[in-house]
Amino acid sequence: MTHPTNEAPRRRVAVMGQGYVGLPLALRAAEQGHEVVGFDVDATRVGRLLAGDSYVEDVSPERLATALASGVYRPTTDPAALDGFEVAVVTVPTPLRDGVPDLTAVESSAHTLAPHLTPGALVVLESTTYPGTTEDVFGTILQKESGLAPGTDFHLGYSPERIDPGNQRWTLENTPKIVSGVNAESLAHVTAFYDTVVDRTVPVEGPKTAELAKLLENTFRHVNIALVNEVATIARELGVDAWSAIDAASTKPFGFMRFTPGPGVGGHCLPVDPSYLSWRVERTLGRRVRFVDLANDINGQMPHYVTRRLVEALHQRQRPVSGSRVLVLGLAYKRNSGDARESPALRVTELLLRTGAEVRVADPHVRESVPLDPRVVRVTLTEEELSAADAVVLLTDHDDVDYDAVLRRASYVLDCKRRLPPADNVELL
Repeated sequence: MTHPTNEAPRRRVAVMGQGYVGLPLALRAAEQGHEVVGFDVDATRVGRLLAGDSYVEDVSPERLATALASGVYRPTTDPAALDGFEVAVVTVPTPLRDGVPDLTAVESSAHTLAPHLTPGALVVLESTTYPGTTEDVFGTILQKESGLAPGTDFHLGYSPERIDPGNQRWTLENTPKIVSGVNAESLAHVTAFYDTVVDRTVPVEGPKTAELAKLLENTFRHVNIALVNEVATIARELGVDAWSAIDAASTKPFGFMRFTPGPGVGGHCLPVDPSYLSWRVERTLGRRVRFVDLANDINGQMPHYVTRRLVEALHQRQRPVSGSRVLVLGLAYKRNSGDARESPALRVTELLLRTGAEVRVADPHVRESVPLDPRVVRVTLTEEELSAADAVVLLTDHDDVDYDAVLRRASYVLDCKRRLPPADNVELL
């Protein structure tokens, strides 16, 4: 097997999956001089890419058009385009199915890559998963179907994605990248490739360490969000302003990290990744990760808590929730993003419908393709909509919302993100 040099040669790179992780990686690699094939099984998605239509917020249409015009980036659904790859990076989704990790896309990627795998090539898994996946599942399929042994005939490693959609400060390029390999030679090749893509790589001793590090990162956030969510619910019952207490605690320059309450957790990570850890521990060691179970329970109940608070507020205003018009501000799981995957806002709308409320939603960032109950009416945020609502629930604090109009026109607002200043018509979660 060849060893990497200090130079950064042009490589033929295949990026499996062209979603919010794979597309930015593919374009960055192309911009750094590599010849990149962006493979995806979704023909509609590839068709949009070929037409210069970016569906990923962190990739502008102009940037995509430049890469396409240069010929260094080629999106495709054809596995034959993978022939001759020198580096393959797998960035496919790893969801939960009935609480169990679903590695279907990872396994499918291994089956697709194996016929095109050649001696000396590098294969890296980026998809979030439990410790042992890279070697025991992914690598095993590659070896069985190619006849090549990882670490001996080809290089194999794991490098967890750290993409934060919509984050303008921490991007793919300047976020430190954990890298690992099944042996020292594989690690050297994984590091050499990512050194051409990101500013800083962080080598660790092996794939299992890297896999656990990723789960630890997201479990840490999940548990701490659950903590402040529970504090918010009990503080209100105690007659204490939880947000003021969080502000005060945040002045401590050591030993405290600020987290804030909200309607729950969403996105590709927090509702899913900690459960990968819990499932693996229970299956392998026969016990539960109790912090994960508690966090799942608390964060999973927040949409119910939001709904209950809204029902109580309407009752205090002599309005039955059934037949009341409720305007939901924000469907995305995070500010300034169009990503509504696993968003707690979707659950809140479902629960409000069960109460008999007439639900309208406004979110300029979330595409019409996000599935909603047909009874939910999507609207543009206007003063008329605000005035017509019996209650407004602010679930996502996008920057481009006219909050002055919300304050002027809404009769009541349940502000779950503390975006609005104190006012008679505003109540904090």
